[in-house]
Amino acid sequence: MSYKVIQWGTGAMGSGMVKMMLDKPGYFQVVGGIKRRAVQGDADLGESLGLGRIGAPVFNDPAAALALQADLVLHTTDSFTRTVYRELISIAESGKNCITIAEEMSYPWAKEPELAEQIHQAFEANRVTCLGTGINPGFILDLVIVLFSGAMIRVDRIEASRINDLSPFGTTVMRTQGVGTTPEEFHKGLKEGTIVGHIGFDESIRMIAGALGWTLDRVEQIREPIVSSVFRETPVVKVEPGMVAGCRHVGIGYVDGEPKIKLIHPQQIHPQLEGVNTGDYIRIEGDPGLNLSNVPEIPGGKGTIAVAVNMIPQVVRARPGLVTMLDLPVPTALMGSLSAGGR
Repeated sequence: MSYKVIQWGTGAMGSGMVKMMLDKPGYFQVVGGIKRRAVQGDADLGESLGLGRIGAPVFNDPAAALALQADLVLHTTDSFTRTVYRELISIAESGKNCITIAEEMSYPWAKEPELAEQIHQAFEANRVTCLGTGINPGFILDLVIVLFSGAMIRVDRIEASRINDLSPFGTTVMRTQGVGTTPEEFHKGLKEGTIVGHIGFDESIRMIAGALGWTLDRVEQIREPIVSSVFRETPVVKVEPGMVAGCRHVGIGYVDGEPKIKLIHPQQIHPQLEGVNTGDYIRIEGDPGLNLSNVPEIPGGKGTIAVAVNMIPQVVRARPGLVTMLDLPVPTALMGSLSAGGR
């Protein structure tokens, strides 16, 4: 038996998830999709993504897709709990499990506790499960930190950073990171909310603190422009010297007035042009102290695709309601087949 999955959202992440599932036929059967761009009535999801015919219809109308028989919906439409709320409720009411990569949904109690409770009640009432996850938030700067703290007697302070390359991303990400603006335009965008930097520091910091039993006083965030001294270019943006190539975003969680959790996430295009190496770094001070590094960084796109798809068996078997990565067994790569056992 394989897991029947509906893909809601067919951008870079959604299409990548479909491809990964097609490469694992022993685990998954993609039965349908939901796409924003207009499709013909008999359109095939695989063909619409350039993957060849797979025998799965794709719809503009979510209700038509959710009427299909499926175990789970992979949801990849937006970043914010308030924006995806109605979509998640419709998934719950259709009686299907859900994995969403909306960043705020990794720990929605951080910003939207009332909506989080309503989503939990909807999924619990329909005896299905909802999980928010991705590479960050959802994995490298929260779950991995919590996991390694389990080998410590005492944790005093946490500092972790993810230094990555924004070059592969499209215009939406460039805009929200301020890439291609002047420093003055960057600061104006911060005030107006058009430039936001990384989405997920509140969620990751509160997830870590909750797991360790720390009560946070507050979460402080700092966003600064990364100003380029060289010319940089991607298919969607050009950055002249003196313009902004990315955003250095820092989140700090305070406990009893002390900075206990510090997460650093400088994101820019072509960091190597200024001698910056990418990587994921975690330092946990305490007894014993831990220092971990992964160079280069886990690719954001592939990492998010993999974490979401690899968690499907865990979510289908989880207790009903809204859960986080802390509530489920850790993700593993899905190799072999379901008949081999294990998951």
